[in-house]
Amino acid sequence: MHGHLSQPASPNRGFVLAGLLLGMFFGALEQTIVGTALPSIMSDLNGLSIMSWITTAYMIGSTAVIPIAGKLSDIVGRRSIYGIGWLVFLISSVLCANAETMEQLIAYRALQGIGGGMIMPLTQIMIGDIFSPADRAKWQGAVGAVYALSSILGPLIGGFIVDYASWHWIFWMNIPFGILSTIFIFIGMADADKHRQRTERLPIDWLGIVTFVPCLVLFLLGLSLDREQYPWDSWMTLLLFGASFVLLLIFIRIEKRAVQPIIRLSLFNNRVFQISTALSFLIGLSLFGAIMFVPLFMQGIVGVSPVEAGSTMTPLMIAMIITSIIGTRLLLKIRYRTLLSTGMIILVIGFYLMSKMGVTTTITEASLAMIVLGLGIGLVMPAITVIVQHSFPKDQLGTVTSTSTFFRSIGGAIGTALFNVIMNEAIKLNMTDAIDRSEPALQTALAQTGTHSDDLYALITSTDTISSGAELHSVLLTTVKSAWASSFSSVYIWAFGIAALGIILTLLIGNGRIEPNGSKSKHAEL
Repeated sequence: MHGHLSQPASPNRGFVLAGLLLGMFFGALEQTIVGTALPSIMSDLNGLSIMSWITTAYMIGSTAVIPIAGKLSDIVGRRSIYGIGWLVFLISSVLCANAETMEQLIAYRALQGIGGGMIMPLTQIMIGDIFSPADRAKWQGAVGAVYALSSILGPLIGGFIVDYASWHWIFWMNIPFGILSTIFIFIGMADADKHRQRTERLPIDWLGIVTFVPCLVLFLLGLSLDREQYPWDSWMTLLLFGASFVLLLIFIRIEKRAVQPIIRLSLFNNRVFQISTALSFLIGLSLFGAIMFVPLFMQGIVGVSPVEAGSTMTPLMIAMIITSIIGTRLLLKIRYRTLLSTGMIILVIGFYLMSKMGVTTTITEASLAMIVLGLGIGLVMPAITVIVQHSFPKDQLGTVTSTSTFFRSIGGAIGTALFNVIMNEAIKLNMTDAIDRSEPALQTALAQTGTHSDDLYALITSTDTISSGAELHSVLLTTVKSAWASSFSSVYIWAFGIAALGIILTLLIGNGRIEPNGSKSKHAEL
């Protein structure tokens, strides 16, 4: 058990709360603010084919460190680990702001993910430290509201910065607020860390970490290879996937024997946990990978500014907040299966609407699709956390909650890489088809443009005309935009299919529900 301050009314709580909410806001902001800036980053650094790694690298870094941060804070104190997390986050932010190549930016984002992965879980832990059980729910709700607010403002702030400054300031802005947050925590937690009793030094599953992280990285590298150079049946692809599979088997063997495993495999004996975790993974897989392309679509196909592209995400977040509040209350009245299946059906409809977006799509139509998507996400994601926590004793809440979040994060990392592959393959096929079907003059212009995704995206977002003439340029742009729009549709059709699989999963969760009197139902009952 984590120690907590003996006096709930400690005056230091004000500093701690200010530091935590500030840290949560900017830590969460970094996850959404980059999306709007991706077109500008690509314009400077190129590398659309590896663009997904800007997000994937951050997710891998944060996923790897989450199981370690909480245990280390038990041993050496909360504020020390929180301070180290912010130090890593700030140093990596400076490096990201000064990146000169896409490869450098990806490496620095992985380091930034490690810092973020230390900050975020400690926010939840320290709220538990400084408040009594009766007050925790209220303040955890405040943290959740700050997280949601940063998710809404992230794309808008990102668009504003790109429009009026440059993408580099997305990373520079972390510096003053990170320093301020750390100062607040160090002042607020000084006495708490000094007098708090250290818990038993539980071993950290280092073997699990050093097998799982390479397993995930090798798998993602296998997905991300250039298929012209390394086809799916090439020696390099097979080697990467084969090595990843071997490490996965080793990881499972280690987890069965570890005293404090990253993933407690015995949890999967509970059917509700099996289905909920699988659902978390599928949501991460479909959602994070697909959402990544929305700013690219809005700026490249619809032709809006970065600020307008960011505002497209706002309806999604607002809808998500509304159904999050409604959904968790509905859990007290209806069965898990009913709520989750309803949410997944709405999510599938949202992806269907997104798959129909094309060159004639307006901001209003895109926003409508975002609203439907947000309504579905809001019903499902918070409900999964509540359902999982309700299915286990209180002393396992931390383990089951972090494991469910862990799988959603893994799904997101795989999804960003997978959908980037789908997008790039679709662009090549659609551009080749466009060249084959076009008139000779246009065919020549298209052939000169090529099928490289970086060049094509630069063409449709550029205001310059080409030497072949304005009329030909207009036809060329229309052709390239159509190819890109079809490629975006391919991504959302895949997301539609993955989410549809989630509907089937929800039907297998059984008749479980949260009883109004607080007792638990028989979750395994069909």
